[in-house]
Amino acid sequence: MPESGCISADLFKFLKELKAHNRRDWFLKNKDRYEAEVRDPVLRLIAELRPRLSRISPHFVVDPSPSGGSMMRIYRDVRFSKDKSPYKTSVSAHFWHGHGKEGRTPAFYLHLEPDRTFLGGGVWRPDPEGVRKIREAIVTRTSAWKKAVAGRTLGTGCGMAGESLKRPPPGFDPAHPFIEDLKRKDFAITLPLKDADMAGPKASDVVADGLKSAAPFIRFVTEALGLPF
Repeated sequence: MPESGCISADLFKFLKELKAHNRRDWFLKNKDRYEAEVRDPVLRLIAELRPRLSRISPHFVVDPSPSGGSMMRIYRDVRFSKDKSPYKTSVSAHFWHGHGKEGRTPAFYLHLEPDRTFLGGGVWRPDPEGVRKIREAIVTRTSAWKKAVAGRTLGTGCGMAGESLKRPPPGFDPAHPFIEDLKRKDFAITLPLKDADMAGPKASDVVADGLKSAAPFIRFVTEALGLPF
């Protein structure tokens, strides 16, 4: 079992087994394991991160509540999916801006999955007005954007996530030095983590360091949307 406040390798072991046995009967038989090895350690990690993220920015919500908080549900919404597997085979935490629009607010993000653990942040699928504001900020504050995206080179695999337009958006110079960023529909960054770094007492340090690395990027898109950072 993980020590108090710690994620352990048991979390990743459970998720691997869940992927192989993604059925309701298996999960119910192993629900105590899920709570002890996955849910509770992640909630404790979220609680440890609350003061640390607050020092980066006091405007993002870090809620360790077991229901309705930062930890996302393990249950999949299968209503409109061909894949009827009832459970997610990853664990995620979402730290959203307290003053943004529902579902379109800037956020920090933690994803735990065997061999695919990462931190992320930014704005996913912003509305047209939000996209316009971010693109205009890239043009008017190009030097600040250049610094904000410098974190992409912090390690192998770091970079932007999401979709882009095939052509430059109307009204923007196709020769702009950041035209590829101006073509983006999503403004999010990912920073890969090692599972082993998350399985132990240093997990909150690892995540806090990652949040600091992502902060300049999150600050830029947050302020571009007219929100405080």
